[in-house]
Amino acid sequence: MSYVKPAELVPILVDAGANKVLLSTRDTLIRSTMGGAILAIAAAFAVTVTVTTGHAILGAVLFPVGFIMLYLLGYDLLTGMFVLGPLAWLDKRPGVTLRGVLRNWGLVFVGNFLGAFAVAVMMAIVVTYGFDTPPNEVGQAIGHIGEGRTVGYAEHGASGMLTLFVRGMLCNWMVSMGVIGAMIAKDVPGKAIAMWMPVMLFFFMAFEHSIVNMFLFPSGLLLGGEFTIMDYLVWNEIPTVVGNLVGGLLLTGLPLYFTHGRQKARRDADADAAPVAPVAEPTAQRELVSEPA
Repeated sequence: MSYVKPAELVPILVDAGANKVLLSTRDTLIRSTMGGAILAIAAAFAVTVTVTTGHAILGAVLFPVGFIMLYLLGYDLLTGMFVLGPLAWLDKRPGVTLRGVLRNWGLVFVGNFLGAFAVAVMMAIVVTYGFDTPPNEVGQAIGHIGEGRTVGYAEHGASGMLTLFVRGMLCNWMVSMGVIGAMIAKDVPGKAIAMWMPVMLFFFMAFEHSIVNMFLFPSGLLLGGEFTIMDYLVWNEIPTVVGNLVGGLLLTGLPLYFTHGRQKARRDADADAAPVAPVAEPTAQRELVSEPA
């Protein structure tokens, strides 16, 4: 299994960030919509596995299949762009501006939500026979997830908000390592393993992922969950997005960039600035020049 060393990895991450920031609006929306949709169906799959087997660990082990597929297909998640975009801006890549990074985040957010919401509607149809019957076991489980992770936080006030924010940070620490895992190996098995490990960890520990929540909470509302849209936005989505941003950038992107990216840049600069040793003239020529005319 091939391995890209950290010093070689950082320029790859910066290149990827620059390419995505400079991507057209159409392509950004298509890629992010499909990324949100695939991650949402993976979340639905994981909940189904957990409910039908009674073992949450099995759902966590299998959830990364969606994450792996979407990155192998070149689709995008907001959580990944929280790391890649700023690195390209910090590295002063041509054409990458702060406005461009913010534009990319906005487009990816919209695309991820559209994809996740579309799957939420389709799954609600599936678990209710087109809204003709009450939700089945999977549908009921999704509704209760939405309640526990909105109203459940609100019951604790500021402490609940802090917990939500920290769970968002820890989530994108793991997820962004999965994003980097897609680039740290050169073959498909290596990429899959590197992505699978941290993503499984975040899902089993119930950390807060803004795109997964774009599926779980609209699904919960469609399936009779006892919380409101404002509960979802104030007591989950908005703090989760901020926590995902801080965690991915502070715990993954910046440490790699400053310890490996800058180190490599300094080595390259030192190599370019190294003095060139003078070439000695042949002995015979030196003697000829030193003779009087």
